[in-house]
Amino acid sequence: MKNATDVELISTIKKELLARKQQILDTLSDIARSDPHEADNRTSKFPEYGNKPDENAQEISDYTANSASEKVLEKTLSDIDGALQRIENGTYGICKYCGQPISPKRLQARPVASACIKCKTELQENE
Repeated sequence: MKNATDVELISTIKKELLARKQQILDTLSDIARSDPHEADNRTSKFPEYGNKPDENAQEISDYTANSASEKVLEKTLSDIDGALQRIENGTYGICKYCGQPISPKRLQARPVASACIKCKTELQENE
């Protein structure tokens, strides 16, 4: 059974995750457009600045940057969704590798964490 502090912490983290999720969705809607040919139905918008060579170069540069940003945001969104699912399942704050509790300090620093520091460190050392 979780104590009152754990419940409060998880509630606070859930609110923060939901707010961050909405920010990401808003940002994605600004830089992406619907594309039925993509698996996630989105692709970066191609900016239109004009027909001069320097404008075309800027369009390509911005499209590339937006595409990279979109991928990072989608990964972050996936991590947030995973953390929210673990909260709903009652498995949030439990390391997926060793089954031990993840420290509250780690969860506050990285709310999407699914592994304790010990397991994460071991995984990184073995890469």
